Amino acid sequence: MPRSLLLIPILFATACSSPGSNAQQPTGTADTPTPLPVPSGTPAPLPEGVPFTAIRVADFDSPFALAFLPDGAALVTEKAGQLQVWEVNQKAQAVTGVPKVAAGGQGGLLDVAPAPDFASSNTIYFTYSEPRANGSALALARAKLTRGKAMAPRLDNVEVLFRSGADGDGGQFGAVIAFAPDGKSLFLSSGERQRFTPAQDPNQAIGKILHLTLDGKPASDNPDAGKVGATSVQVIDPPEDTEAAKTAKGRPFAFDGPNPAPASIWSSGHRNPYGLVFDAAGNLWEHEMGPQGGDELNLIVKGRNYGWPNVSFGENYNNKPIPKPKAGDGYELPKLHWVPSISPAGLIYYTGNEFPQWKGSLLMGAMSGQALIRIALDGTNARKADQWNLDMRIRDVAQGPDGSLWLLQDGAKGDGGWLMRVTPKK
Repeated sequence: MPRSLLLIPILFATACSSPGSNAQQPTGTADTPTPLPVPSGTPAPLPEGVPFTAIRVADFDSPFALAFLPDGAALVTEKAGQLQVWEVNQKAQAVTGVPKVAAGGQGGLLDVAPAPDFASSNTIYFTYSEPRANGSALALARAKLTRGKAMAPRLDNVEVLFRSGADGDGGQFGAVIAFAPDGKSLFLSSGERQRFTPAQDPNQAIGKILHLTLDGKPASDNPDAGKVGATSVQVIDPPEDTEAAKTAKGRPFAFDGPNPAPASIWSSGHRNPYGLVFDAAGNLWEHEMGPQGGDELNLIVKGRNYGWPNVSFGENYNNKPIPKPKAGDGYELPKLHWVPSISPAGLIYYTGNEFPQWKGSLLMGAMSGQALIRIALDGTNARKADQWNLDMRIRDVAQGPDGSLWLLQDGAKGDGGWLMRVTPKK
């Protein structure tokens, strides 16, 4: 997730269509960001043995995503539909003007990210499950965030830029936003809504990584740029397993206008992508939840198919087997996978100074795994480096504009969700 406007001098170039290409690095050094004030709070209950401590600084109701603004304020989404603005040592403020969401299960108010030009535009992008006549659908919107010392924060000029279509039942929206390093387009993860087969259907935008302009239109360099999809698709309710999905009956969903799905797709065959981030070389990394096991870390390459639901390292929840990925099967192999499942959530490319040994690594949370995980990168290769058990569900990971490290605990265990500031253990 684009958890802050980081000072990473990177160029988009063609790195994410040619993994391992050496994107040219600008010369010179960025200005050192001003450190955020030290937050007050209570010590978070971490197990012994982890190399850091954490301070619980603010509480939230089922938080989903965390993103920092350039001035150090944090945006936190709550699944029930509330957007909060939190500043160090101040009480969080609810933002008015948020559209109505279809809350429940994995749906609700989902990701949030400041626009690349936020410092001048005050624009934010956010995703949510939008109520529709036959259920819900993933929506991407943007708005101007208006706030000041003497006023409650609000959203103005809300625009829905993109709707996934195929309205219906099912959770697992994905819904993570990652701006391209040049700031001129964005990538959006779109979960397959627990319906399986649409992840392989080019006429449906679910089960895909999408590449869109900042206005929500298909990007011009997508594999099938300019292609218009079918005027209607079959929408199925979540079936019992991958085999049942092959013959599941559905109802027709007709698009209001031209179907932009084929032209919007960057990669396909994804299940539930909850992490999406660029590294300093311009490579796009994604993680997604498998079914019963088989969570994946993928290097996203233009036009590639990542196999779901035809192959997986996991199994159906009723233990019906799924064919396993193998070289030469026509699908892109994950760089890493986890069995049993860890339920990955949140993903950053770490560039901070407080943990210098982690620089250039991916950091991700784990919900069922209840951990913070570090992935070491070597070009386009990845290695499981560290997994710290925290005995709490980590929903999101973020880096502040000063390089500080923050974790969001989702509260699904009934103990409330909260924001934590992480520092090295002395």
